[in-house]
Amino acid sequence: MKITIGRGLLESVLELARELHPQEVVLLLRGKVSRGEILIEDFLLPPFASAGLGFAQFPSHMLPIDFSIVGTAHSHPSGSASPSVTDLNHFYGRVMLILAHPYRETSVAAYNSRGERLPFSLEG
Repeated sequence: MKITIGRGLLESVLELARELHPQEVVLLLRGKVSRGEILIEDFLLPPFASAGLGFAQFPSHMLPIDFSIVGTAHSHPSGSASPSVTDLNHFYGRVMLILAHPYRETSVAAYNSRGERLPFSLEG
């Protein structure tokens, strides 16, 4: 599975993480899936999301039906770009982006539901 995200969109997500630091942030990723590739085109704040020091969550049962949601992104103020057991247990969609402090392009990692790192590329 290959992940592609626009450079401007990734910078917007990273800026949001920087603004909310040291609290975590969680976002829904919208895009398209085609032939083993995911193109991330937009992000949404999940309804009824809550976040704080060391956590970010949303009630998945409250989400509207939206087949354009391909996964989630959330920040790790600790600086670790690896998923925790909790991250994997609450995996939603096909891909999870982890935005590690200091929230730069080089501190972002993509994972599948098994916690395997996925390659991603930037466009634009």
